[in-house]
Amino acid sequence: MAQVSINSDYSEWGLSTDAGERARLLQSPCVDTAPKSEWEASPEGPDRGTTSTLGAIFIVVNACLGAGLLNFPAAFSTAGGVAAGITLQMGMLVFIISGLVILAYCSQASNERTYQEVVWAVCGKLTGVLCEVAIAVYTFGTCIAFLIIIGDQQDKIIAVMAKELEGASGPWYTDRKFTISLTAFLFILPLSIPREIGFQKYASFLSVVGTWYVTAIVIIKYIWPDKEMTPGDILTRPASWMAVFNAMPTICFGFQCHVSSVPVFNSMQRPEVKTWGGVVTAAMVIALAVYMGTGICGFLTFGAAVDPDVLLSYPSEDMAVAVARAFIILSVLTSYPILHFCGRAVVEGLWLRYQGVPVEEDVGRERRRRVLQTLVWFLLTLLLALFIPDIGKVISVIGGLAACFIFVFPGLCLIQAKLSEMEEVKPASWWVLVSYGVLLVTLGAFIFGQTTANAIFVDLLS
Repeated sequence: MAQVSINSDYSEWGLSTDAGERARLLQSPCVDTAPKSEWEASPEGPDRGTTSTLGAIFIVVNACLGAGLLNFPAAFSTAGGVAAGITLQMGMLVFIISGLVILAYCSQASNERTYQEVVWAVCGKLTGVLCEVAIAVYTFGTCIAFLIIIGDQQDKIIAVMAKELEGASGPWYTDRKFTISLTAFLFILPLSIPREIGFQKYASFLSVVGTWYVTAIVIIKYIWPDKEMTPGDILTRPASWMAVFNAMPTICFGFQCHVSSVPVFNSMQRPEVKTWGGVVTAAMVIALAVYMGTGICGFLTFGAAVDPDVLLSYPSEDMAVAVARAFIILSVLTSYPILHFCGRAVVEGLWLRYQGVPVEEDVGRERRRRVLQTLVWFLLTLLLALFIPDIGKVISVIGGLAACFIFVFPGLCLIQAKLSEMEEVKPASWWVLVSYGVLLVTLGAFIFGQTTANAIFVDLLS
């Protein structure tokens, strides 16, 4: 593999090397990432990472699986049934895995350790800024989705505890807006203010347990359904090609682990692209099995009547499902601060870079700015979650952004990396790789454009 140094001199952009924190952002929990010198970046370096191949597989699976699992039965319904859903996921999986491998290749070529740093180094200033803005918007939207999920699950749990009928109005303290706000202020806000997050490993454990438990419950309920659960129409073919494409944002949101993948790759004992290809292939196959199990069984249980959040389709009184709801709430409560931390750090980096302020500044000023950023972020996400109760719309929008991280930015990195080899002897596959990069960018831009257009025009028409 040709080693190329791509736009690695930050003086070319007129930027301070310490501006914008250049932070180790959006790193997956349990990843040990110390700064790398050129010598340490090589597999033979003395201070290699500590993550084994098996450990890397687990971390990538953990980064991939999450609350997006709840939307996969609805994605199968949108795509037009089991056959269309399986075909769509299998087809997209090829591009998803290739994007992860491209990011590892570009990370080695540029000697950078995080997603946005790779994009900055390989594609330059403008694309780097766009990438950081996209990360901030993506994490912001995902925080909104998490708050909506909390409200959805709490509604069902409170209905059982208060022994209310579905849809009946209860006391003021059972109102959805009050319960979401109370939970957010009591748990999420205190966890979001600290400068560092030391509980990531516990959040990871809760997320893994909750995800696997939800999958197990959905499969069991399909095999041994309750008498009161009657499926709607079971679609066998998509209504149109456009219906198939409408399911893509949910799949992108579910499989998006690319932002966390670069630190994971660099944390491996032997960070080699070939080994990494095996890691991500194994991890994506495991994630595919979980998503397919949930999607197929959830869809066949409820048919076209499945809710965008599959747990909402089950009766409130079902105790096994109630435990699944509790797991999801706990997972989301600890995941929100982590995503907020990532988004806040990107916003902080953009602000400092714009101001040309070095990171080594007055601690008190940083603290005031951090608290202000946290409060603004928290209040905006809470307000939007209270007035956008349909998680399907939120998932669709942030799924379009996820397509940028999966397809667009890796495609641009591949194109730029291969163009940097113009003066070298090019192998016969050069044009193939450049064309594949163009294909990735086109596919991601199409998904993002379609999702954005749908979000705008559907709201206008409604």
